Amino acid sequence: MATSASTTPAPTQHLHRPEGTIAYDVQGSGPLVVLAPGMGELRSTYRYLTPALAAEGFTVATTDLRGHGDSATTFSSYGGPATASDISALIDELGGPAVIVGNSLAAGASVIVAAEHPEQVSGLVLVGPFVRNPPLNPVMRALFRVAMAPLWVANVWKSYLPTLYAGQKPADFEEYRASVIASLKRPGYGKAFSLTTQQTDHDPAEASLSAVTVRALVIMGELDPDFADPAAEAQWTAEQLQAEVLMVADAGHYPHSQQPTTTTDAVLAFLRTVASRA
Repeated sequence: MATSASTTPAPTQHLHRPEGTIAYDVQGSGPLVVLAPGMGELRSTYRYLTPALAAEGFTVATTDLRGHGDSATTFSSYGGPATASDISALIDELGGPAVIVGNSLAAGASVIVAAEHPEQVSGLVLVGPFVRNPPLNPVMRALFRVAMAPLWVANVWKSYLPTLYAGQKPADFEEYRASVIASLKRPGYGKAFSLTTQQTDHDPAEASLSAVTVRALVIMGELDPDFADPAAEAQWTAEQLQAEVLMVADAGHYPHSQQPTTTTDAVLAFLRTVASRA
């Protein structure tokens, strides 16, 4: 299936949470699919996937993480469990159950939702998933925290982001990166992103894996630089969930925008096995 980025953005809506609001938009009509981006990304990271799913008969809700995009920066907690609580609340708001498509940190958060609220989740698509903490020595961890300090995090992320898009970059990558960095440079958003990097711990996601009972699909870019061995990480994750695996050639951490046709076809095939089309 050919895919193209959506040219008509859906109106932004806001989900009220105890400490702030979470931005989301909704397109299409049919069984619910919730798309959650990774840390440092915007919900427009799914600009290729969203219109394709909506056209195939699904209600597609795309959300920003707390402290990102159009969501508020007034939260005191960030990371996996906090993101999971927001996804769960959004499914409640829209009426579930839902298939959750989560990238990176949000993949781990999706696992938590499926474990804690099985009635809300009909399937999981985990893209470049962090569902356990990677090996990282204390020196590297300290250097990363310094690099992600609020004063310069936008400039550091601008330089670092292209490395996460190892392989083929989207045709509109420069435009998309500019929007990410402009978002980060707004008052409060650099600090929120920095707090997200500091508070993110994937142990809760790993502890939740054994409680997940729904079908799952793991999608991993063959060149994903966040993992020493992307194929091995994908296989390990799939074994925990008895999931299918798709390795995407010429893609890094964001195969949904780097190789949208391959990724969209796989997601649609999976959706047809776990959700009734409209």
